[in-house]
Amino acid sequence: QVQLVESGGGLVQAGDSLRLSCAASGRTFRTRTKAEAWFRQAPGKEREFVASINWNGRSTLYADSVKGRFTISRDTAKDTVHLQMNSLKPEDTAAYYCAGTTVLRLTREPRQYDYWGQGTQVTVSS
Repeated sequence: QVQLVESGGGLVQAGDSLRLSCAASGRTFRTRTKAEAWFRQAPGKEREFVASINWNGRSTLYADSVKGRFTISRDTAKDTVHLQMNSLKPEDTAAYYCAGTTVLRLTREPRQYDYWGQGTQVTVSS
């Protein structure tokens, strides 16, 4: 069973930076994911795609709302995916979730992700 554990959330001020990490464990050849992504969900809102990265780190996809401010990356040796968040805004406040998919192409659709972490809270004050 693949397990994803997020870390790095916290309370920051507008304009600050945070780096989220997603550590994977329990991978097997059969359950190996093809890509990982970050989603976020604010209270009373639907889960929203943030960014995704493919298995070798060469392809990425971003939501328009974070393009130019957030960077997703992969440390293959440590089986970890990071989300560097710069120039944070109050509207970035949400619980951030790491997800893994066995779908080969990058996708924004949460239903296509098979594995999910429990989330880490990011709060940006104005």
